[in-house]
Amino acid sequence: MANKNVTDMTVGNPTRHILKFTIPLLIGNLFQQLYNMVDSIVVGRFVSAHALAAVGACGSLNFLFFSLSSGLAVGIGVIASQYFGAGDEKQLKKTIANSIYVLSSSAILVTLIGVIFAGPILRLLNTPDKYIADSINYFRVTSIGIIGVAFYNGVAALLRSIGDSKTPLYFLILSSVINVCLDLVFVLAFDMGVVGVALATIIAQAVSAVASMIYAYHKVSYFKLTRNDLKPDYSMIKDSFRLGSPVAMQNSMIAVSCIALQAVVNGFGPDVASAYTISGRIEQLVQQPYGSLGMALTSYSGQNIGAKKQERVVEGFRKATLIVLVFSVIMLPLFFFFGKFICSIFVTETDAAAVISLGSRALKITSPFYFGLGMIYVPRAVLNGCGDTGFAMINGLTEVVCRIVFANVLTRIPVLGYWGIWVTTGLTWAVTAIVCVMRYKGGKWRYKALEH
Repeated sequence: MANKNVTDMTVGNPTRHILKFTIPLLIGNLFQQLYNMVDSIVVGRFVSAHALAAVGACGSLNFLFFSLSSGLAVGIGVIASQYFGAGDEKQLKKTIANSIYVLSSSAILVTLIGVIFAGPILRLLNTPDKYIADSINYFRVTSIGIIGVAFYNGVAALLRSIGDSKTPLYFLILSSVINVCLDLVFVLAFDMGVVGVALATIIAQAVSAVASMIYAYHKVSYFKLTRNDLKPDYSMIKDSFRLGSPVAMQNSMIAVSCIALQAVVNGFGPDVASAYTISGRIEQLVQQPYGSLGMALTSYSGQNIGAKKQERVVEGFRKATLIVLVFSVIMLPLFFFFGKFICSIFVTETDAAAVISLGSRALKITSPFYFGLGMIYVPRAVLNGCGDTGFAMINGLTEVVCRIVFANVLTRIPVLGYWGIWVTTGLTWAVTAIVCVMRYKGGKWRYKALEH
C-alpha cells in the first residue's frame, strides 16, 4: 500500500477533502513564491532598483520556459489521478515510469534554448541597455535549473494525483530555506549580484527535486518500479504529451502574452518597469490561494471522474467558487489601504519613491478584478482534472489576444498611458474567466474520463 498521506477523494465530504488538500498546497505555493519574493527584495534592497528591473524583465520568459515542463506534469498527473480513482494500479505505475522520459526530454530541450538564445530573446523584448547584461546572465543561469523544476513538478503532480498534497510541501519548505540562505550568502558575502540570486534558486530547486524523488521511491509503493515497468510505453508517452501539451501550450501562450506586455512596459522606462515587477511579484502571491485551490480541484476532479462520479465534481466546483469569492473580497481593503507599505518592502533607495507610488496605485487598479482571476483557476482545474485539457489552448489564446490587444490599445489612450498596463491585466482576467466558466457550463468534461 501507499503511504498514509494518500487520500481517496471519491468518497467522503467534498468540501473537507478540497480544503484539507488545498491548505498544504497553499503553504507550499507560498514558500515557492518566497523564491521570487526574496530574490526581488534582496536585489532591490542590496543591489539596485535597476537590477530589480533586470530580474523582472526575465519573469515572463522564466514562466514560459518553466511552464513547458510544468504543463506536461499536469497532464501526467491527470492520467495518474484517473487511474487511481479507477483503482488501476498497473496503469498508474506505468504512468509514473513513463513520466521520466516525458519530463527529461522536454526539460533538456528547453534548457538548451534558454542558454543559447537568452541574448537575442531579451533584445527582441526591448530590454533597456542599462540592465540587459544582468538580465541575460540571470536568465541563462535560471534556464540551467529547469531540469530540477521539471522533476520536482513531476513528482509533486504524481503525489497529488493519489491524494498526497502534504509531502511536496515539505520539500518546498526545505528548498525555500536553502534559497533564502544562499541568496544572502551569494549577494551579501560574495557580491555576486543577480547571478548569485539565480544560482541560489537553481541549487534550491535541484535539492527539492532530488529529495522528492528519493522520498517517493522509498515511501510510496507506486513508485517502486521494476525493470519491466521502466520499459518505454510509447502509447503512454503519447497520451502524456496529448494531455499535457495543451496545458503546456496554454501556459506558454500566456507567457508569450506576458512577454509582449513586458515589451510594452519596458517602453515606459525603468520606474514603470520596476513598479510592474513589484506589482507582479505581489500578485503572484495573491494568486497562490487560487492556484492551490485549482491544484486540489484537479486531483479531486480527476479521481472522481475516473470513478464516474460526476455530481461530486459539480459540488466541488460550487464550493470552490464560494471560497474564491470570500478570499477576493478580503483582499480589496488590504491593497487599497496598505498598498504603499507593501510596495515599500521591495525598495529602500531614496530615488525609489516614484516606483512605490506607481506600484501602490497599480494594485488599486487590479485588485477589483481578483474574483475574475480566481474564476480562471476553478473551472480550468475541473476541466483539466476531467481530461478536457484541449480547452487549455482556447484558454491560452484568449489571454494572448486580450493581453496584446488591450495593452496596445489602452496604453495609447492619453488619459490612461502606462496605467493601461494594469487595466489590461484586470480586463484580461475578467474576459478569460467568462470563457472558462462557459466551457465548464457546456458540460463536455463529463464525458472525458479515461479517454486516453
